[in-house]
Amino acid sequence: MLFLQTQKLFQRSHKREDSLEQVMREENSPTSLPVVTIGNADRVLTDSIYRERCVDRLVEIVIYISNYTGTSRVFIP
Repeated sequence: MLFLQTQKLFQRSHKREDSLEQVMREENSPTSLPVVTIGNADRVLTDSIYRERCVDRLVEIVIYISNYTGTSRVFIP
């Protein structure tokens, strides 16, 4: 299952033991699915062209998921 997280929500320090960055470093494996991060979550709500680019990129990631396994994080768009 893809874990989606916006930049806005990712405010925790990567130095903390329970931070997403730390968990990705420690737990990522060649079969792990990527964390997909939207670069500008507010813009997704207000800019239809940006939103469409995000959707297109997300669909591309899902269709070609085997190209992304083992990648800890993918930023979209």
